[in-house]
This record gives sequence, structure tokens and C-alpha cells, in this order.
Amino acid sequence: MRRASGPSRILRVWLVSWLNGWLCLFSGLFSELKLAVPWGHIAAKAWGSQHGSPVLCLHGWLDNANSFDRLIPLLPKDFYYVAMDFGGHGLSSHYHPGLLYCQLNFVSEVRRVVAALKWTRLTLLGHSFGEFTLARTFSCIFPEMVDKLILLDSTPFFLDCNERENLLIYKRKLIEHMLQMEEFSQRPLRAFSWEEMLHRFLQNNSHVNKECGDLLLQRGTTQVATGVMLNRDRRISLPEHTLDFISRDQFEHFITKLQAHTLLIK
Repeated sequence: MRRASGPSRILRVWLVSWLNGWLCLFSGLFSELKLAVPWGHIAAKAWGSQHGSPVLCLHGWLDNANSFDRLIPLLPKDFYYVAMDFGGHGLSSHYHPGLLYCQLNFVSEVRRVVAALKWTRLTLLGHSFGEFTLARTFSCIFPEMVDKLILLDSTPFFLDCNERENLLIYKRKLIEHMLQMEEFSQRPLRAFSWEEMLHRFLQNNSHVNKECGDLLLQRGTTQVATGVMLNRDRRISLPEHTLDFISRDQFEHFITKLQAHTLLIK
């Protein structure tokens, strides 16, 4: 029997790839990605066929890519969904010592992932921190790249005009916090049993139920001889030490740069 060649063989390969991706998405299966960056790698997980329209999913503060495990299987099957772990979160590398975890660096991570995947236009799906500081900011800085913008648990984040005098204070606190946390991060991490880790997590995140807490910790912890330890970089703590605070006027100006069709879900 003659083997298919030329266009017919290319079509067959494409169809097999598309079908495998569709079956994985339908069944909730995913593949792991590891994308090289100067400080190590950005980890991500993907659902569906690479031939589908790309959707980049951005998780919330101190969360990870598992945030989307229950959502993605419910969404349309003809898209390629990629959920990334931001630096210092989930399975992604921590930043080098002395490098700030700041909003613009996180936005640059999104740009690196888009470049690594060779996407020129995409949909951004952001949740909480991944929505109001990253998806929206990226869409304003690179408006030509974002076709659709989906914002979950959306909160516009800007300062009242009366807060402008405090902008320098926030920036000072950011630098001082970095120095303090670099010293603190030299201390050894404490391990907990899985049950105790989950209990502590749920205590600190009262809005998260046990099932979701278990999902987040599966990707957010590492098994060691004495129990499990958190993966995230301890230099990341309070969001106000990461956010770039802006005035209402600046916020409104930035929003005018948006070109994407936008869906906001509170």
C-alpha cells in the first residue's frame, strides 16, 4: 500500500493532531509546557489542539495554573487554552535575587510566553490579579495583539486623586519590602503534612472551598521527606508590594488604548 504524501499526508497529520487535542480537552486532559526565560523557565499547562484559536489564561494572586482546571473543560472545544504559572508561582522558576516582583515584570512574562508560542493575536482570560493588573495592562500596552479580553472577578485598580501624594511612599515600601524579604527568604522552609497544609491554606483563603484548595496546592507544593512545602517565592506576599499604583486619570487614559472585544464578569 502506498503511503500518503504531499498535501494529503500533511492534512492527515493535521487532522490527527486536531482530533487528539480535541479529545484531550473534552476529557479534561492537558499537557505540560516549560518555556525558557533568562531566570529559568515559565511553566504552563495546555488543553486542546495547537491548531485552535489561542487563549492565554492568567491566574490570580498567589494562585497557579490549576485555577482553570475546572473551568477549561466547560468552555468551547475549538480553542487552544494555555494557563501559565507566573514567576515565583506554581512550577515556574523564582526570580534571581535582587530582581523585583513588580507588575511590569509580570506583564513582560506574558509577552515572553506569547513570543515563545509564536502567537501574533490571542484571547486573554484573566482572573483577579491576572485580570486587573496583567490581562488589562498587557492589552493596553500591546493592543494589536489582543483580539478578545475576558475579565473574571474584575476590579478596576486605581488611586483616588487624593492618594497621588502617596505614590512615592508606595514605591519606597516596595523596595524596603524586597530587602526585608530577601533576608527572610534565607531561613529554611517549614514542611507540613498535606492535611495541615490544606487546613492552613483554607484558613487564609476563606473564599476557597476544599476541592479548589486541593487543586491549587497540588501544583503549589512540593513533596519532601518530612511532608510538603510551598513552591511560591516567599518574596511574594502582599499585592500592594507588587502593583504599580496609578491615578484615576491615568487608568482612564490607558483604557482608551484597548482594541479588544471585552467581556467583564464580576
